[in-house]
Amino acid sequence: MATFSVAPPEMSLKTSNGNSAIVEQAAVLQESAFITAMTQFDHAVQFLNLDPGYDQLLKTCKRELTVVFPVKMDNGDIRMFTGYRVHHNTARGPSKGGIRYSMNVSLDEVRALAMWMTWKCAVVNIPYGGAKGGVLVDPKKLTLHELEGVTRRYTTEIAPLLSPEGDIPAPDMGTNPQIMAWMMDTYSMHRGYSVPAVVTGKPVNIGGSAGRLEATGRGVMYTVREAFKTYGWKLDGASVAVQGFGNVGSISAMTAYEMGCKVIALSDVEGGLYNAKGIDLPKLRQFRKEHSSLKGFSGAEPITNAELIALPCDVLIPAAMEDQINHSNARTVRARMVAEGANGPTTPDADRILNENGIVVIPDILCNAGGVVVSYFEWVQDMQQLFWEEDDVNRRLERIMLRSFHDVYDTARGMNIDLRTAALVLAIGRVAEATRTRGLYP
Repeated sequence: MATFSVAPPEMSLKTSNGNSAIVEQAAVLQESAFITAMTQFDHAVQFLNLDPGYDQLLKTCKRELTVVFPVKMDNGDIRMFTGYRVHHNTARGPSKGGIRYSMNVSLDEVRALAMWMTWKCAVVNIPYGGAKGGVLVDPKKLTLHELEGVTRRYTTEIAPLLSPEGDIPAPDMGTNPQIMAWMMDTYSMHRGYSVPAVVTGKPVNIGGSAGRLEATGRGVMYTVREAFKTYGWKLDGASVAVQGFGNVGSISAMTAYEMGCKVIALSDVEGGLYNAKGIDLPKLRQFRKEHSSLKGFSGAEPITNAELIALPCDVLIPAAMEDQINHSNARTVRARMVAEGANGPTTPDADRILNENGIVVIPDILCNAGGVVVSYFEWVQDMQQLFWEEDDVNRRLERIMLRSFHDVYDTARGMNIDLRTAALVLAIGRVAEATRTRGLYP
């Protein structure tokens, strides 16, 4: 069962059976990623001279698909799953965005993430629009066989939207290269031939790109390093705290360590670690590989996520979920710089507080764009059937991240605005320009 819809300007809450209720944003008591994305957009467009009606056009999702599908579990039971795929904007090229497996997935969250993907691709100036997808599932509670079944059925359900020229998924929270391999294989089976360019973030042996797995975390630290250089700060020996130790957080932490930073705190879903003298990252990564957790590591003291966010440090990297720095804890942040490894980790209220306190925030649509940049490289390599060495991938990634940082920094200085607003102004302006050039059909 599938439902297509066009997102309204208001916030829409949908139940699994497709019923919906339009809810005024002011009536929503709990902040959401969707409200954060819309608030950021409304603030940024005040600094742009958009053509009449373009504000509504650019903040409305182009296409949404809701699917509900059955999967037979290993014990013989049939279980129903709900999934989504949302295209926000395609003015600059095919839609691009990850697939999230989480019990927190909702249509509004996917809308927000799709919008952020549009701005992310535009701010680093690659020829994509924004998309996002997700399935309401806890992947850790499925067997490998069940996970494959969910992935293949979900791929089949959203297949009408997918193609190398139209919509290209990638990994996100709860998904990985193996899941991308199943998606690519499922799509290819329906076509009758291999189509590696339909997804990115695949294993290298079936058309993935060298350096893709590490790209987001590396991009975070390339941007941090360039920001420190631009502000005249010393990166060597700088203290770094990382919230989240998944793909983005762990690679950001390891890259910071390799750049000479002192990683003083880390956390995952079970809690965190703190050592004022710095954590031995190679030793910790080996420990986590053996124990699948940070818990019990002897080289640091236990710390909560709340305590980690409030630590005095040079760089705080929120690399977990949305809304982690909010009105209730923003005043406790004592970092010199916040580098957003996650999507939407800072709410608009928290943004204002951080800016008032003189804390530099490198926004998510710039800071964590390394993943989509190397996904673009992977797509190009797949389309050409010509693959690059990892050193070449990393050099190209670094060049784009540094150029994009200075595009945003120069916009911020020229307009006397913060980096997030500058990034959004730059990105929205580029999408608006592409829309204006193409015109409105019919």
